[in-house]
Amino acid sequence: MASRILIVEDDPAQRRILEELVRRFGFESFAVDGGLKGLEALNGPSGGGIELVILDLIMPGMDGIEFLEKMQAVRGDLPVIIQTAQGSIETVIKAMRAGADDFVVKPISPERLKISIQNLLKVNALTEEVKRLNKKVGGSLRFDDLIASSPAMTNVLRLGRRGAQSTIPILIEGESGVGKEMIARAIQGESDRAGRPFVAVNCGALPENLVESILFGHEKGAFTGATNKHLGKFQEADGGTLFLDEVAELPLDMQVKLLRAIQEGEVDPVGSRKSVKVNIRLISASNRNMIEMVKAGQFREDLYYRLNVYPMMVPPLRDRKDDIPALVDHFITRLSAEEGRKVRGIAPKALTMLQAYAWPGNVRQLENTVFRAIVLCDSDVLDVQDFPQIASLVEGYDVIVPAAPQLAPKPVLPAGPAMTGGYAVGRSTGSQVSDGMALGIPAVTDGGHIRKLEEVEADMIRLALNRYRGQMSEVARKLGIGRSTLYRKMRDLGLEEGTG
Repeated sequence: MASRILIVEDDPAQRRILEELVRRFGFESFAVDGGLKGLEALNGPSGGGIELVILDLIMPGMDGIEFLEKMQAVRGDLPVIIQTAQGSIETVIKAMRAGADDFVVKPISPERLKISIQNLLKVNALTEEVKRLNKKVGGSLRFDDLIASSPAMTNVLRLGRRGAQSTIPILIEGESGVGKEMIARAIQGESDRAGRPFVAVNCGALPENLVESILFGHEKGAFTGATNKHLGKFQEADGGTLFLDEVAELPLDMQVKLLRAIQEGEVDPVGSRKSVKVNIRLISASNRNMIEMVKAGQFREDLYYRLNVYPMMVPPLRDRKDDIPALVDHFITRLSAEEGRKVRGIAPKALTMLQAYAWPGNVRQLENTVFRAIVLCDSDVLDVQDFPQIASLVEGYDVIVPAAPQLAPKPVLPAGPAMTGGYAVGRSTGSQVSDGMALGIPAVTDGGHIRKLEEVEADMIRLALNRYRGQMSEVARKLGIGRSTLYRKMRDLGLEEGTG
């Protein structure tokens, strides 16, 4: 989704120029005449969607400085670029003190304006990411912080907000990777336990012989190797929230002890002679059909009904594809910053392709796919060729693989000891012709001169692409290079459009 930029400019001609530039840069523009209308736009129903302001400093009525001062009370978080014909240091300092983030001098350089917009939007997005991460760590993440605006998520958010107002046990069900833990964190963030401990336990990853110790704790010397006293997850979460992910994976003997801990509000650490009282909010999650497990005797019925007091079902990503653009933007912002890459967005065609895919691994798979694309990408915008695996699975999309080379017959070499053994890649010295020899790549021209290295390299890549049927991972592996290097070489050698 393109960022929306508010243009506050009293000159009609300059306003039209800025609108055209902003659209050309790939953003959505919204222009108004003067500072008063600019404030009205920020206060209006669509004001929350504005992500940046381009502001003229000298305007009749309300000038840029006054606009900046009044904007602080409305949207003080918005980045602002001021434009002025007066490029003096004093003017710039005054505007910066009033809240501006950058400035451009008239007549505006399109490239300078583009860089300024991109940098400020990236900084602002990273600031929001940091806020979200701080909320997650601090136990104050709320439903408004989640990327879940699609109609399919409306009921989930409604149930989550209502469930957060009590201490009722909640069971979150849904496929692996849909974001069950984020829902659980948002429930805590909107409850009266916000800011208190949030302890997450993946029950499917616990060693069977240590489940009891990890959940309930143990005393020093309780068993071999217990050299110190250990607080279990229940005690760590005391006063806060305990999130039992994949709770259906707990062994049956541990299910009995979990049931008692929930019913009595106390745990029995291994080796302890007395129980320990705990005050926790319990949220469980599972990607399995637990009622079927109960029927099959794989999960205790009494524990199931104790956990499933307030059920919530999170839909898979294929049922909430309206969230994909925002999720992709979120992952690009965070992952490109983590990787030190300059990727700032995604091409519309590539985004349409991602929305057409079924995503069996849900949000987790989408995040990993964007991560991989960022590593592969050599430009500042992700495109279809950066998602080769997805392109091969979506009808109408494909990464073009160069056609197999039409190899010329091996040239006849002039006689002479100086040329012996120097005529083809993969030459066999034995009586049998090797497979590499049958598809040999000439190393010399018809005139007996050595071919350019890049020509031989291009033929070698074509040969590998044909041999391994365009499977880029296998091609890169056999050539002994990374996939990003392979894509770069294909572009440098002009192999992107299937040249033979």
